[in-house]
Amino acid sequence: MTQKNVLTESLLQLARIALTGREQDIQLVVHRTSKKIRETYPDLSEDLVKLLQEAPTRSTPLRKHSDAPLPVDVDSRLHLLRIDSTELEHDLILSPKLKDALNQAILERRNSKVLLNHGLHPTKSLLFTGPPGVGKTMAAKWLANQLNKPLLILDLAAVMSSYLGRTGNNIRFVLEYAKNANCVLLLDELDAIAKRRDDTSEIGELKRLVTVLLQEIDDWPSSGILIAATNHPDLLDPAVWRRFEIILKFENPSSIQVAELITVLLTGYTSNIEQWIQILPFLLEGQSFSEIERQIQNIRKAAAIRNEPVDNLLAQMLNDVKKLTKEQKIRIAETLIANGVSQRQASELTGIARDTLRKHRDN
Repeated sequence: MTQKNVLTESLLQLARIALTGREQDIQLVVHRTSKKIRETYPDLSEDLVKLLQEAPTRSTPLRKHSDAPLPVDVDSRLHLLRIDSTELEHDLILSPKLKDALNQAILERRNSKVLLNHGLHPTKSLLFTGPPGVGKTMAAKWLANQLNKPLLILDLAAVMSSYLGRTGNNIRFVLEYAKNANCVLLLDELDAIAKRRDDTSEIGELKRLVTVLLQEIDDWPSSGILIAATNHPDLLDPAVWRRFEIILKFENPSSIQVAELITVLLTGYTSNIEQWIQILPFLLEGQSFSEIERQIQNIRKAAAIRNEPVDNLLAQMLNDVKKLTKEQKIRIAETLIANGVSQRQASELTGIARDTLRKHRDN
């Protein structure tokens, strides 16, 4: 996409969000635009950053999406729901299988009249499973963004720990509110409530909550979308699985997805992007999206504070190369050499003898 198209798209998105009065989303779009145009329009990028620094903040950033107030616990008067931003720092990075499933859900929504004419309804419930940091919440945000619906989040673990005696009523309050809000509702930490009812360690109150939850899922209207997320799918009651129309398993990113994320996070901060997307996936293998993003962001912050090139701090990550296999070390060494690093330096960084590298290159 050309820089002109980036500006045009960003301006249209900014205008659309501004008309809804969603201040925190406006700030996110401005921040993202400043990064995209940094190389081509550095002065404009810097001015946008200054505007963000000068922008006033509000103590309560939640946006109003409904005339009805958010449901609260009767005793504590604390909100049971939070309204989350649907703007993402960068495009969603997922496997083709997951993307296809989410796009199918969006396609059904956009063609709901066609489905209704055939006696069908668009998907209304999805279950996301997988370890922390692999994109479950980001996928819910992206889905809400694509459908232009507010995203409401209920952390079931928090509700359970704070309001055990009233959990059943609180869940009913939340779901009744969400049913009328034409929104995307995310039930986070589903396993906190929807545990197996044959678990003898659980008290009767918790087992009754499973029944309440199942009834509410069955009654969910097709106008909204209910998403549940869990890090512990093995704890879920079998009946819960049958209630969801689409079940998606999220996993740690593949090397291709790691390279895609690194490209997003480092573009504009290094001139050696091709080198790093070849090397870093080896060093970051097995880590989640959030773990990888946290490491790269910390490196960028440290580089900014020290007024030092990002590449210098990224190179320090090569100290972890010792844990890699010999084949992986050789591939990293070859990548370094192909990007202008001397054979001697590549040997020192990877621990692979220069003779081994020469023989491998000759073959």
